[in-house]
Amino acid sequence: MYEEKTIRTELIFTGNILSLRVDTIELGEGKTATREIVEHGGAVCMVALNNKNQILLVKQFRKPIEKYLLEIPAGRLEEGEDPSIAAVRELREETGYRAEDLKFIGKFYTAPGFTDEIMFAYLAQKLILDPLEPDEDEFVELIEIDKDKVEEMIVAGEIEDGKTIAALNLAMHHISA
Repeated sequence: MYEEKTIRTELIFTGNILSLRVDTIELGEGKTATREIVEHGGAVCMVALNNKNQILLVKQFRKPIEKYLLEIPAGRLEEGEDPSIAAVRELREETGYRAEDLKFIGKFYTAPGFTDEIMFAYLAQKLILDPLEPDEDEFVELIEIDKDKVEEMIVAGEIEDGKTIAALNLAMHHISA
């Protein structure tokens, strides 16, 4: 197996939620290539199940693709923040609920071909109304979908967000019928 050795790193941009760097790598036999890498501090996502056996989704406009998506609640980690603390905050901000039962169900890389972003997934159950003010630049609509209908929505292309599909898949192994 071949690992790419970094020869040089050039930081191109640093913003509020990500940085962009270009790495020059050694391919062997004197050949080199470049890799454009988005550095991201990580994020959390929550599959929230209410007492009516419904999954809470948020409908949100996503500027990069110029359309609304149905997604599970999610948000980025603050620097050095424990993912479980971020999960509690983001669930309250985006849905208005706090989970009495919050269980870590897995982690995954969102798009390792160009970013180091890692997503920590949680199952949130036994929900209690306990809202936090949402971020001032975030506008979401809460949608409640029967748990049994979610898979049909994925297959039908009504749920297209990768983190939502991945986390729902992880959660279904933890949710009893």
